[in-house]
Amino acid sequence: MPDSPEPTTTGEVGDAIASTGPSGPAMSYEAARAELEDVVHRLEAGGVTLEQSLALWERGEELARACQALLDGARARLHAADTDRAAATPPRPA
Repeated sequence: MPDSPEPTTTGEVGDAIASTGPSGPAMSYEAARAELEDVVHRLEAGGVTLEQSLALWERGEELARACQALLDGARARLHAADTDRAAATPPRPA
């Protein structure tokens, strides 16, 4: 038996991710990844209704997109920092 009640609609499963939009605080990569892992484990374990499975799948898709967006943002920040560092470093004499 799961620790928390099983969601019965997509809205219930997606409530937490809704707070990651422009109107609410963003979910951290670590939190999104941990929740995604939980969703995967719950789907793999079975024992949920078809509607619950669909809601979990949709939540997993939202979390996967959020994780990818956070990784893309981190990659862009690293690239920008590397570009700034390269521009600020004087060329070495030959």
